[in-house]
Amino acid sequence: MSVYDFKVKTSSGFTKSLDTYKGKLLLIVNTATKCGFTPQLEDLQKLQERYEDQGLQIIGFPSNQFAEQEPLKDGEITEFCAMNYGVNFPIFKKIDVRDQDASPLFTYLAEQKPFQGFDMTHPTSKLLVSIINERFPHYMSGDSIKWNFTKFLIDRDGQVIGRFESTSEPIDMETQIKAAL
Repeated sequence: MSVYDFKVKTSSGFTKSLDTYKGKLLLIVNTATKCGFTPQLEDLQKLQERYEDQGLQIIGFPSNQFAEQEPLKDGEITEFCAMNYGVNFPIFKKIDVRDQDASPLFTYLAEQKPFQGFDMTHPTSKLLVSIINERFPHYMSGDSIKWNFTKFLIDRDGQVIGRFESTSEPIDMETQIKAAL
């Protein structure tokens, strides 16, 4: 099995098979427009521009599961990302990325690359962990997605080769992206 076996919904509601990305290096990200990590969209777009000619494709999946930080509707999300951060990579339909209604894609991603903890050197890590432990303690158990802007690197064969938590800045992933290209 690989990510190419999954079908997802575009922000317009059309079904798209991820096998259309065969041969690309994918970076799959769960996003939110009202999150403290939302500015990562700017660096994600920089990575997209820097490496798209070499085969990188970033795709975003908005989710409203984390403190309701994605209140916008699907079309509004795409517009917000483009207008505020210059995003031109695909932003798909808003989905659940954890718990019982989780998208099968994100369940698969989390199974392939277990949670290894947050980068505690990131300036907001302690605050994020404190918020999760206080308000959403069940989020910390298991390998499911813990917060917005969890990023999965997928090789050209559709296999998950990296997981980067919210506290991992996109630019800090550049070495792994270049190595995989």
